[in-house]
Amino acid sequence: MKIDWRKVERPEIVFQRYSSRRSVVYGTKGVVASSQPLATEAGLEVLRKGGNAADAAVATSAALNVTEPSCCGIGGDAFCLFYDAKAKTVKALNGSGRSPAKLTIDYVRSQGVSGSSIPGTNLNAVTVPGAAAAWVDTVENFGSGDVTLADVFAPAIRLAEEGAPVSEINGFSWMRSENLIKNASPNGDEMLLNGKAPYPGQIMKLPNLAKTFRSVVEHGKDGFYKGRIAEAIVELIQSKGGVMELEDLAKHGSTFVEPISYTFNDEVTVYECPPNGQGITALMALGILDSFENQGKIGSLLEMEHNSPEYLHTLIEALRRTVNSKVTDTQFYVTDPEVEHVPVKELLSKNYLASRAKLFNPEKTNPSVVHGNPANSSDTVYFTVTDRWGNACSYIQSNYAGFGTGAIPKGCGFTLQNRGSNFNLDPNHRNALKGGKRPYHTIIPAMALRGDELFLSYGVMGGFMQPQGHVQVLLNILRGFTPQAALDAPRFCISAGSPETQSSDTGNAGDINSEVYIEEGISDEALAQLRAMGHDARRVSGHSRGMLGRGQIIQKIVDQSGATVWAAGSDLRADGHAAAQI
Repeated sequence: MKIDWRKVERPEIVFQRYSSRRSVVYGTKGVVASSQPLATEAGLEVLRKGGNAADAAVATSAALNVTEPSCCGIGGDAFCLFYDAKAKTVKALNGSGRSPAKLTIDYVRSQGVSGSSIPGTNLNAVTVPGAAAAWVDTVENFGSGDVTLADVFAPAIRLAEEGAPVSEINGFSWMRSENLIKNASPNGDEMLLNGKAPYPGQIMKLPNLAKTFRSVVEHGKDGFYKGRIAEAIVELIQSKGGVMELEDLAKHGSTFVEPISYTFNDEVTVYECPPNGQGITALMALGILDSFENQGKIGSLLEMEHNSPEYLHTLIEALRRTVNSKVTDTQFYVTDPEVEHVPVKELLSKNYLASRAKLFNPEKTNPSVVHGNPANSSDTVYFTVTDRWGNACSYIQSNYAGFGTGAIPKGCGFTLQNRGSNFNLDPNHRNALKGGKRPYHTIIPAMALRGDELFLSYGVMGGFMQPQGHVQVLLNILRGFTPQAALDAPRFCISAGSPETQSSDTGNAGDINSEVYIEEGISDEALAQLRAMGHDARRVSGHSRGMLGRGQIIQKIVDQSGATVWAAGSDLRADGHAAAQI
């Protein structure tokens, strides 16, 4: 029976029933896990051509622009972690963009903005898109050298020109943002089908996006940051009161950075990109959980009953000290380290983490947590790839809130991000808006090593949920869950707004509240006990489960012969899957 989902009063009835199951995907060569099957296949195609994990990750990334533009695009940013199996090291790339050089808080105020952040539909929220440079730099610096940029982009160009059927969850997000795309610029039809958002199963062609990709293939980074595309970006932004100039785009570059890490339980070292990203949030939470045990506040965390009230309370309280409020640690301290000092070493010191753990009460929540002083003591795509040589690439990209601003530069086929909404408009805040500055960034890839050997390449996409997902999923794996079971397990989310505000056309994507959303599958008894312990715990189900994030995992295991086997899982909260190269 054909369902006209435009006429369905509650579309969530049609989408995300979660009635199916998935098995772990095993392979001995390359594996790709992403939120879109066609993007997964794009990565596999490049692996078959001789590309390595980095090459295939960029192919997957570009294909996701076609198959899931509701979450990502070349108009957004990207971050990358790469495990070099030969050197046994983890390398990191920061592909986030900066604000226009001439953008100031005073100018934003003069445009009528009165809140604490730039609204998501205001084109002053557009920072320089970093994804295009990140792709080129990933291939040039981490790639095999055996495939060309044309090889890497070929699957995405083919999908954009020939068209790709729209998937279920992506279709729902597209529908939800239809008016945003129509109203954000005069060019909305470039990403609509006969003036409407496409629905699942309809073939969507993006010929202008294919032209944009071809420009990058032919001219490298200059094909995006100079010439026709750069001019279209600037023309659109300035037509809407923005101040971005061609020079802002021309001088953009990715930054190769040293990853930060924390060794949890003296067993697994977790790696994250450093600030301006929020990866430090996950590391701090792991350190605080270690301190809970060391201080005798809890017994063995991994021996607690999974998703029991005690277990959930412990994790929630550890994360609340790092993620849940604009007055706690990472929302207070994380900013562009090239502009403001970020005390990373101090925030991750055992003494400081122990001091934060002392605030924990095993019996009830502590509502008065504020940021400490270490100096003195969901919308994104994540995907991961491994290859036959043992390398791994943990990759993430985003427009920030869904389609970002929804504004499409003429003839380019992509929307511009609204990452600048994460700047604070208080001039005294460490993350205050300044020209040429990178904002606090939510998107974070992760890796975990045992010694110098890869253990996991993983991530959980979804705004401020991401570090919360990193912690919950990692602990599931350490309990012995398979990669798929670790992703399937119900999660909680310390609120980034209610489910009703998780829309690409809202302006409060960065608001963090005190509510804790508990996913369907965690018992009613656990929910009631959390409330009795003082948590504002609320049930989340249906389509709103998307706020719990959508992850991918590839785990390295060794069989009895000593051969490497990749074990992969893909989140059931997304449209995608994992697949292995043969």
